[in-house]
Amino acid sequence: MEQVHVQKNNANRLFSLDALRGFDMFWIMGAEEIVHALSKATGSSFFGGFANQLTHPAWNGFHLYDLIFPLFLFIAGVATPYSVGREIELGKTNSQVMLRVAKRAFILVLLGLVVNNGLEIRPIAEIRFGSVLGRIGLAYMFANFIYINTKKQSTQMIWFAGIILSYYLLLKYTAAPGFPLGDLSQAGNFASYLDRSILPGKLYLGNHDPEGLISTLPAISTGLLGIIVGNYLKNDLASGTKKSIILLFLGTLFIGIAFIWDMDFPINKNLWSSSFVMIVGGLSMILLSLFYYIIDVKGYKNWAFFFKVIGMNSILIYVSGHFINWEYSTNGLFHWVGQLISEPYNAVVLATLYVGVKWLFLYFMYQKKVFLKV
Repeated sequence: MEQVHVQKNNANRLFSLDALRGFDMFWIMGAEEIVHALSKATGSSFFGGFANQLTHPAWNGFHLYDLIFPLFLFIAGVATPYSVGREIELGKTNSQVMLRVAKRAFILVLLGLVVNNGLEIRPIAEIRFGSVLGRIGLAYMFANFIYINTKKQSTQMIWFAGIILSYYLLLKYTAAPGFPLGDLSQAGNFASYLDRSILPGKLYLGNHDPEGLISTLPAISTGLLGIIVGNYLKNDLASGTKKSIILLFLGTLFIGIAFIWDMDFPINKNLWSSSFVMIVGGLSMILLSLFYYIIDVKGYKNWAFFFKVIGMNSILIYVSGHFINWEYSTNGLFHWVGQLISEPYNAVVLATLYVGVKWLFLYFMYQKKVFLKV
């Protein structure tokens, strides 16, 4: 995962990427708990519906919370032409760049194992190998390999379409033993069956892992879509306003295709189904078009500083919860605030302070120019 952390005075820098990455991470660093607390405190149908969107469907279906993971991978792809592409422009060979990408992927896979299992020795049967960071690392790596070894965007688009169509055909014309062809249930789909057959250790849901090996294949397309968009933003000669409009249009088109495809191949984050690739790709393009237009085209950057601080250290804040007891820290500093405020709004205030404590930690790191990068 490559964060766009380029030196000052780089005219090609996309300031919007750091802000959008921070906006994405904001929702899993505690902001969702603020919404859930507001829903309970107010009984409001608005906050109730919002809180429901900040959960994952059990299997098929889509909530906005499902966007966080693929949006992060999409952003990593958008950054590629500005980072990996720059290395190629400076004269590094494809092999050198691919080796660096592979090293990053390997580190992310290792970090994913640590996040899942902690720093302790366990029997292999008790280790979960699938992980969010591992999927980001692998999908990012293979998407970058395609980018590095293809010169034309049209070829990258063919790869994008080919991967999601192949995955669609794989799951529609196969099934786990004992299930009818095209079975897409948790037990019957072919991707989960292959994971059960080849992945060592344990799967997150017993018979299925949402970050399994086979469903990482369509995730490559999510990263590749980001690369295609990043190429367009960096190299196309159109105005920033026109680029924003085109991204907005394409995002809407992708969402429409996703809902049509959903009737035959359901939108499903657990399987990273092809229709899921399309809907999260569409939403990612729409969000990027808005952030890009407001921040990079119109130049309104100050409002996004809060998110930029988060986005510059996104990996750090993601893994920090496994090494820092943020709830303990928040209660230690602000439990008295919760005591002063009557129920049920004390939960809202404490959830907000929880996010604030994390942000202040990231701001301190930002001020010291300490960034955890892979």
